[in-house]
Amino acid sequence: MNRYPVWKYVVILMALLVGGLYALPNFFGESPAVQVSSVKTLVKVDGSTLAQVEAALKLAAIEPDQVVLDGTSIKVRLSSTDAQLKAKDAIQKALVPDAANPSFIVALNLVSRSPAWLTSLHAAPMYLGLDLRGGVHFMLQVDMQAALAKRAESLSGDVRTSLREKNIRHSGISRDGQAIEVKFRDAATMAAAQAVFLDQFADLQTVEAADGAEFKLTASIKPEAARRIQDQALKQNITTLHNRINELGVAEPVIQQQGLDRIVVQLPGVQDTAKAKDILGRTATLEVRMVDESAEARAAEAGTGMVPLGSERYLERNGQPVIVKKQVILTGENLTDAQPGFDGQTQEPTVNLNLDAKGTRIFRDVTRENVGKRMAILLFEKGKGEVVTAPVIRDEIGGGRVQISGRMTTMEANDTSLLLRAGSLAAPMEIIEETTIGPSLGAENIAKGFNSVTWGFLAVAAFMCVYYMLFGVFSSIALAFNLLLLVAVLSMLQATLTLPGMAAMALVLGMAIDANVLINERIREELRNGASAQAAIHTGYDRAWATIFDSNITTLIAGLALLAFGSGPVRGFAVVHCLGIMTSMFSGVFFSRGVVNLWYGRKNRLKTVSIGTIWRPDSGTAVKAD
Repeated sequence: MNRYPVWKYVVILMALLVGGLYALPNFFGESPAVQVSSVKTLVKVDGSTLAQVEAALKLAAIEPDQVVLDGTSIKVRLSSTDAQLKAKDAIQKALVPDAANPSFIVALNLVSRSPAWLTSLHAAPMYLGLDLRGGVHFMLQVDMQAALAKRAESLSGDVRTSLREKNIRHSGISRDGQAIEVKFRDAATMAAAQAVFLDQFADLQTVEAADGAEFKLTASIKPEAARRIQDQALKQNITTLHNRINELGVAEPVIQQQGLDRIVVQLPGVQDTAKAKDILGRTATLEVRMVDESAEARAAEAGTGMVPLGSERYLERNGQPVIVKKQVILTGENLTDAQPGFDGQTQEPTVNLNLDAKGTRIFRDVTRENVGKRMAILLFEKGKGEVVTAPVIRDEIGGGRVQISGRMTTMEANDTSLLLRAGSLAAPMEIIEETTIGPSLGAENIAKGFNSVTWGFLAVAAFMCVYYMLFGVFSSIALAFNLLLLVAVLSMLQATLTLPGMAAMALVLGMAIDANVLINERIREELRNGASAQAAIHTGYDRAWATIFDSNITTLIAGLALLAFGSGPVRGFAVVHCLGIMTSMFSGVFFSRGVVNLWYGRKNRLKTVSIGTIWRPDSGTAVKAD
């Protein structure tokens, strides 16, 4: 009656093994480390960078505990803070010869002391939030109306150009907020313009109206296009923030969308708020210039001559110098979009640029006059310029669409388009919330949270063991397994643990034991009614399951509502809360019944169970059931 099949015990053992393995890294603590990450999107941290780091450490006679390439960064784990500082200086000297123009950020960090065999299994500890590690928190408000107005301004220039190309005369084009108004002298001309709008401007919807003796066509951005523009602006701002925050060397920054127009930025370990604000507010500009093809420029590129007057020297991403003229043809203000693609004939990776009306006109004229010459696209950030690409102009380029190709991999095309899009913010942002938490307060919060969970567990376990005796021990074992499973799941998901999350963990202990209380009381009720011990255990678990399921599902619904509509600390609480409910249902019913069945299930003539005193309300007497 109370026996589990073998496969159920296999599931329990697998859950114990996996839970133990993935919860284990959280108990090793952290070691001082040095983290190497890239400042520039086009500079990759790869195996060659790893070899440079190892060579620098060997030259400085520093023995690291571990050197690993972790995604897009290198982490060097060391035994002491003194070795950490020495290693940072050695790596900095090797990777950043020019401090004014760094390609890498070498930052102090803390990494887990987990052994290599655990790391090879992708077992890693949970991330710690700001309130447990210290750092800065920003809430940024994105001006979506400015993004739509910017797009409307670009479209108004495109409309002017298209009407001129189609030889459609108008009485004036003006922009009123996000609406574009075009006036005509007669209805036939307005109808011709309407056809142009339908053919070339799918994002605009038009309304015709009389305006005195003239006719007016009002074009506005369609609602679905407006949502797409706003979504793209938000994503581009998030991408830009990611690129900028790399300079801070933050180990695990949190940059995520909140709502329709807000971005949350959390930088654990960063205490310099002014520096963080400087990075978040940084601007980047894009410029298009002609390459100097003169003999003096060629000599300057080869390092055998001086840079000609009126030109400047910049480096390509492969380190090759390029001499470009100082005259700026176009800037990033004329660029509306950049997307990766493939050449239709050669199938080579390309970067496709879209220009506004002004940029289209200038680019068409310049390319017509400079066929066979090179054009350089430069990105300037904090006063430093870099040549992203310098293609040869093969033909006149009109229509506002520019294709950059040649010697690029698919990854480089993606990176280049991303860099061109993310060079500057798509829409202005304002810091509406700012919080700074010190590391000492974070350490104190960790200690308090750990104590609350530990003492809460011990208090619950002690009460259960006293009140329910051996069944209380079984319940305490199931509670410990639940805690282990919850920590393992949070670690596997690489969730960020915050102080509200630790509070939810302590709450989960009380909610998890509630299932065992229901089961134990149900078993007592069956024993009071005269059922045999084996029958009481079987019936107690079966009849308690419906109540446990209902109560946990309703609580889970409330937790999901907090997760969906909450923000910040509320979401941190809700994540642990929801995961804890699911693990408690598994441990409180499935696991605890497995332990009970293992202990009592093999006894055919079971007469008593150790579940404490059973009170008989009808007689007022008590019977000891142990």
